[in-house]
Amino acid sequence: MTDTSILVIYTGGTIGMVQDEQTGSLIPFDIENIDEYIPEFRRLDYKINAISFDPLIDSSDILPEQWLEMAEIIKSNYEEYDGFVILHGSDTMSYTASALSFVLQNLNKPVIITGSQLPLGVIRTDGRENFISALEFAAAKDDETPMVPEVCVFFENKLYRGNRTYKYNAENFNAFKSGNYPLLGESGVKLKFYKENILKPNFKKLKLHNKLDSNVGILKVFPGMQASFVEAVLEAKNLRALVLETYGAGNAFTKPWFISLLKQAIDNGLVIFNVSQCIGGSVEMGKYETSRQMKEIGVIGAKDMTISSAIAKLMVILGEEKNNSKIVARFIKSWVGEISE
Repeated sequence: MTDTSILVIYTGGTIGMVQDEQTGSLIPFDIENIDEYIPEFRRLDYKINAISFDPLIDSSDILPEQWLEMAEIIKSNYEEYDGFVILHGSDTMSYTASALSFVLQNLNKPVIITGSQLPLGVIRTDGRENFISALEFAAAKDDETPMVPEVCVFFENKLYRGNRTYKYNAENFNAFKSGNYPLLGESGVKLKFYKENILKPNFKKLKLHNKLDSNVGILKVFPGMQASFVEAVLEAKNLRALVLETYGAGNAFTKPWFISLLKQAIDNGLVIFNVSQCIGGSVEMGKYETSRQMKEIGVIGAKDMTISSAIAKLMVILGEEKNNSKIVARFIKSWVGEISE
């Protein structure tokens, strides 16, 4: 056995469900007995330890506090392990991956997040392959340097930059896509790495952005949206920043009442960022008349960031900044490859 060591953080989710022998119902498995469900574990050539959340969390119930808990576990065990694998439900996996990419400042080791569409205790589960490959990617090195020193999502043979992903399918094993950034790697007969797409290590000391402010919101533009609804969102108590989910390259309707409400909210201190509803492509404020007016009143384009990345990044920034100009300056700058530059 090599001296490579991996820490598995089991948070919950579909991957961790197995069939109870007495009732036949699906129940969470005991991570300590993982090799009963994945015998291949005994053949892996490195040391694996595990920590389980207590209680386990359905990913639909994930909160920013749990993101910080994961980050604290990684930080407190950072020097003892070569990589980390997080088992997580798929529904909010992109939010968790995005948040950890921003919270874990100066990350120089792999954090691979994976899960499954079918429980581990089901014969046709995709969890077995996802878990084993995630471990192999977390353990991979090139001349003692981790191959993928960033937060990733691994699903159905593909390794993605975590803060570029979104879940696009609730039924297929291939559940995730990254519309604006290429793959970091793939698993086949051998692990394949696309080094030109992977962040380079900076070898600085790991630090945590451990103050999150969740006073953020999302407003999705749609045909026929009513002024009363928009006004209610913009006047939500304690709202500090809003992600406006627009059409195409950042477009929205130009009704005077809509522009007026946005301007009033910005004048009252709300920071508004424009993110596209599209899977791929980028917001280009001012490209069309429909976004030019928003640009003139102070709506900020988020380029090609995903919704989950924008929300998570705002929570981190708002936890540390009160000044709106500083919030904007930090948001539009790429931290860990979440924006194409």
